[in-house]
Amino acid sequence: MPRLRRALVVLLMASGCVPSPYERATQVDTVQGYRDFLRANPKHADADAAEARLEELEFEDAKRLHSVIAYKRFLETYPEAAQARTARTLLEGLRFNAAKEANTASAWRQFLADHPDGAHKEEARAELLSCEQRELADGTDAQRLASLLREAPEDPRRQELEARLDDQAFAKATGATPLFAYLKQYPAGRHREEARVRLLELEVEGLLVSGLVDEAEAKVKGHPLGPKLTRFPARLAQARAERAALQRPEPLVRASLPGHYLRGVEDLQRALVAPDPLDRWQAAQELGQHVTVRVLDPLLEALRSARNPLIRQNALASLRTVLTALPPEVAEYEVASRLEGLHERASSAEMYLTEAALLDLRGQLELAATEYQRAFDAGSPDPVVLWRWIHIREERKQSFSAAVAARQLALWAQDVAREQPVSSEGGVPLAAARQLCAAVVDARLATQAIARARAARTEFSEDLATFERTATDALRLADARLADAELLLRQQTPNARTCADEQVGERLAQGVTERSAALQAVSAKLPQQVGRILLERAKERDPSPEVRALAAARLASAPKP
Repeated sequence: MPRLRRALVVLLMASGCVPSPYERATQVDTVQGYRDFLRANPKHADADAAEARLEELEFEDAKRLHSVIAYKRFLETYPEAAQARTARTLLEGLRFNAAKEANTASAWRQFLADHPDGAHKEEARAELLSCEQRELADGTDAQRLASLLREAPEDPRRQELEARLDDQAFAKATGATPLFAYLKQYPAGRHREEARVRLLELEVEGLLVSGLVDEAEAKVKGHPLGPKLTRFPARLAQARAERAALQRPEPLVRASLPGHYLRGVEDLQRALVAPDPLDRWQAAQELGQHVTVRVLDPLLEALRSARNPLIRQNALASLRTVLTALPPEVAEYEVASRLEGLHERASSAEMYLTEAALLDLRGQLELAATEYQRAFDAGSPDPVVLWRWIHIREERKQSFSAAVAARQLALWAQDVAREQPVSSEGGVPLAAARQLCAAVVDARLATQAIARARAARTEFSEDLATFERTATDALRLADARLADAELLLRQQTPNARTCADEQVGERLAQGVTERSAALQAVSAKLPQQVGRILLERAKERDPSPEVRALAAARLASAPKP
């Protein structure tokens, strides 16, 4: 039976009663019909005719949709079709109308890029020129103006564009960092002198708020731009009035000032190079209580060059204390001006560390982390960098990463504990005992950081348990070695101070208590103006957050002058 059917089909085809594949496609006369025919019969005698009809139908579909996408798809599929020229004309018309509706310089530039030789090119060029002139006249977007400059480098209005960019960049430079950036970006800018005047004002303000009134006056008098500081006379008078109030002889005035409880800046700078590292790290700690720009460079030098980590850690903590207590615009200037100098010459681990610390103090933790990494040598790890990594990662809620840094810090402490010589033969070097003190302090910090990570319930709890054992072992060993070293020291020098010496810290804490009590009384026991000056100074520039908060509360409740 199947053989009979096949024979019948052959007979019908031979007699012309069954349509051919091409005839079936023409009867359907659809895009899909011709596609199916060409896919099944690519070498058919009527393939060219089918292809031509398919192009006609596709073009009719594109015209019916009449969209940029439809014409683009047709031209991409049939670039050599007879209808291609018409499709390009229709596509150009659509794009021209779209550019006309948007009516922006970027829209007209895109149109001309797509149809550089199109029928509408002259009209488009005229519209582009009109838009550019309008955008140039109304432009306030610096990025857009810079884009215009890049897109048309030979534009005859280039100088006008550059001047507008110059003006806008300077208008946005409201602090030291953007002012330095302006001078770098626009070395021939027309606001260079104004920028330098503003930077000079910030430098002088730093001297004034530090109580260095005579130095500020000398700076302005001796500087070529000094006469440009038109507000300086009034500010100088205000600073002198404040200085007079702070120099009054009443005991209550002295008791309200941080300096009353501190060694002088010069004495502390000398202590920073004392033979005993304990003297040096306590000097670094105390120096941070002097809220003055004069202490910034000595503290940075201690951070950069000291060998004992506790000196460097205290120096960095003190820098943060001082910069927090200075007015924000002054603190920004002091950091930015030092970063400017470092950018030009940072080429060693110590310089990278200084740059990292300044960025860290400015709150730019991402950039600081990069510079800390540049300063870090895995073969000789810096405990100060590890200490800061712990805190930076904790601030970012990266508990496990903080624990990894803490483990590294614990291993550093363990290595110190193992390597420092502790022997009665020849005596125990003082520096070795002080280095063991640093090992104990940092091992304890590492143990506490790992405990915080475990409390945060991070992943890899088994790893954290291992880290904790490592840190605990390091602390135990460092404690034991320090005890041995300090026992030998006291045998040789009975009055030798030990790592537990907290005289400076206790004195600073007592100073906070006594200042707080004095400020509570100034409004009642001193002339109103003097009391207010003392409270305002404490609110703005006391190194203790506790005292600043108390002074702010007292001022808020005091009667208005």
